[in-house]
Amino acid sequence: MANLVVHFEIHASEPQQLIDYYSELLGWSFTQYGDDYWVIETGEGAIGNTAGQPGMGINGGLTRREGPAPEVGAPVNGCNIVVGVDDIDGLMRRGVELGGTEALAAADWPGIGRGGYLLDPDHNLIGLISPVLSDGTTAMGPDATP
Repeated sequence: MANLVVHFEIHASEPQQLIDYYSELLGWSFTQYGDDYWVIETGEGAIGNTAGQPGMGINGGLTRREGPAPEVGAPVNGCNIVVGVDDIDGLMRRGVELGGTEALAAADWPGIGRGGYLLDPDHNLIGLISPVLSDGTTAMGPDATP
C-alpha cells in the first residue's frame, strides 16, 4: 500500500460553528458519528471508506476540541490542510465574510500556483491553492504554461 494521506481532522471548540463555516465556504457535508465527531465528505473524487485507495482527494472528520483554541498569531502547532480550489481570491474573501481571518494573503507562487491561508473562526489554519496564477496561466500540472 502506498503511504497516502487518507483522512484529516479539524478540531473545534464550537463544532456547529465550523460545520456551518466549511459547509458554506467549501461545500463540504458533515454527518454526525457519535456525540462529538462528524464525518466530513469533501466531494466527488475523494478517497471513501477504503483507506489506501488512490483518489483525487480525501475526506476527514471534525471533532470537539479538548483544550483552548490556538491564539491568532501563534505559530502552527501541528499540521494544517491545504485545499485545491478554483477561485483563490473569491474564497479568501468569502472565508473572511463567514467569520475567518486572512492569515496569509492570496499571492502568486511562481512554479506552483496561487495560494493563501485563512484562519477559520476557531483559529485553525487552512490553506487554499490553485495551479492558475492571477494572469490566467497555469503554473503546475499537465496544463502548465511553459
